Amino acid sequence: MTNDNAILELQGVRKRFGELEALKGVDLSIQQGEFFGFLGPNGAGKSTLMKIFSGFLAADEGKVLIRGQEVDFHDRKARMTCGLVPQEIALYDSISPLQNLKVFGDLYGMGHKQIRERSEDLLQAVGLWDRKNDPVKDFSGGMKRRLNIIASLLHEPDILLCDEPTVGVDPQSRNAIFTFLEALNKDGLTIVYTTHYMEEAERLCRRIAIIDHGAFMACGDLDSLLALSESTRELLIAKGPEMDAFVEEVRSHGQLMEEDLQYRLVPYDDARLSTIYGIIEREGIAYERVQLRTPSLESLFLQLTGHRLRD
Repeated sequence: MTNDNAILELQGVRKRFGELEALKGVDLSIQQGEFFGFLGPNGAGKSTLMKIFSGFLAADEGKVLIRGQEVDFHDRKARMTCGLVPQEIALYDSISPLQNLKVFGDLYGMGHKQIRERSEDLLQAVGLWDRKNDPVKDFSGGMKRRLNIIASLLHEPDILLCDEPTVGVDPQSRNAIFTFLEALNKDGLTIVYTTHYMEEAERLCRRIAIIDHGAFMACGDLDSLLALSESTRELLIAKGPEMDAFVEEVRSHGQLMEEDLQYRLVPYDDARLSTIYGIIEREGIAYERVQLRTPSLESLFLQLTGHRLRD
């Protein structure tokens, strides 16, 4: 059964690569105008999903539907409703942005006048118009990423598929990409976004699917996902010789996880949390050494998968 309001759907999609089952019967419905995110580690199945969406890869089982119509793997016209921003930079280094966009426009079957007008609009939008005739090989990583994005927008798709589009980008360029994508979505473009960065998913995505080993562990908006957390709060405990005795005393009151610079303690319940604060008072531990943090996507991911996102 199709969802009347969905622009993009998956029904029972499976994909194998030899012995590896990359996608395990995935079902999904994405609404028109959504900013939808897939959050998961490398190898979770995110890029496989994007390639199936865009028609670069055929599913072994299941259906892909665009606007309620099943899309065949070879249906080029239907796939043109999507624009794919690949994880790897897909540009010709030796030629200019204008020449790159001309190549992509020709592949999309666009007329020369349309290509020129769209190229100017998009290069202006991402701050690259002044560099329109410079060879791409002289661009920074962030500039190449922005050009990579607008190449996928040239033919005015209904859906933009972004497969980890900020990999290797500095914070300033990453923020510029975020601002551009948010503006596109505000104007009505449906965006599907994969990432292994919690902060990206939290900032950009209206709904998030947590994916690991080819299966969805949970899906919903941020509030509904955090409501799934078994823990209401967690404590971040700074490391140091003076904290060793405290850590030993509180480890029986929750799940203790050691990180590089700190411990994370998830209390078994609120009563245990009160006990821990009593120990802090009794031992005279400075409060900046123990910080309280409310539920996060990271703690939920750990709960659902048994490992941290960047493991």
